[in-house]
Amino acid sequence: MADIDDIKDGKDFGLDQPQDKQGFYLKGLANYDWGIKNRMSRIFNPKSGRTVMLAFDHGYFQGPTKGLERIDLNILPLVEHADVLMCTRGVLRAMIPPSVTKPVVLRCSGGNSILSELSNETIAVDIADATRLGVCAMAAQIYIGAEYEHKSIANVIKLIDTGLTAGIPTLAVTGVGKDMARDARYFGLATRIAAELGAQYVKSYFIEEGFERVTAGCPVPIVIAGGKKLPEREALEMAFKAVDQGAAGVDMGRNIFQSDDPVAMIQAVGKVVHDLMPADQAFEMYNDLKAAG
Repeated sequence: MADIDDIKDGKDFGLDQPQDKQGFYLKGLANYDWGIKNRMSRIFNPKSGRTVMLAFDHGYFQGPTKGLERIDLNILPLVEHADVLMCTRGVLRAMIPPSVTKPVVLRCSGGNSILSELSNETIAVDIADATRLGVCAMAAQIYIGAEYEHKSIANVIKLIDTGLTAGIPTLAVTGVGKDMARDARYFGLATRIAAELGAQYVKSYFIEEGFERVTAGCPVPIVIAGGKKLPEREALEMAFKAVDQGAAGVDMGRNIFQSDDPVAMIQAVGKVVHDLMPADQAFEMYNDLKAAG
């Protein structure tokens, strides 16, 4: 048993030396089988190595939040501009036309609401249904430091194990435990735990101080959560800083579908993520698209 009284924070992350990808374009995935790598190659653009995931799974615990009142009106116009759709199976079946060929990351955790303890979740989708739906990855929240930390970790482990039997990757989504600060130490801990358990990629938050240490210390790709709604210029700057400091893309929801012009915003985010377009230039692009209607 490790002596928890003598844990020292990591300091040497070799920021000047990228991780050896061992022949595959995404770090940490070279030794998986064909099915996992094929699905990850659909999620992450093989040319840029990055992704723009459109997250609209919020309703599973928030209900019809702003911008998601009508999936058909608010989300479907954005689909063509996203690399990946992240949603629940209920919305996927009810609202997304089967002719849509975008890869889907399926929200597989649930059992809570904004009226209860968020970390008290369970696995809400069976692997057989995920396979039926043809999804490219399954996602569950991992709440390090929260009341139901162990239960959330067990949920992610179950998804990883069942996903491996079907060749479906698992995305571990880091939730913030109420007793933990949003800093490099917390996110470094949470993302590393998720990767050590076997998650093929991890969703986390961008932080201004030490984010490059978080990405360097995680042996699999990290995508950032958009988080709360920001002014468009700030959201584009956050996306640029994140990919510049090692993130493999974004999983944005509110900063796209709550934008003044969601279609223009998702296109601007795509330019930042895939082409490393500076935020000022991307904001100009957003305004031009918005003005053009």
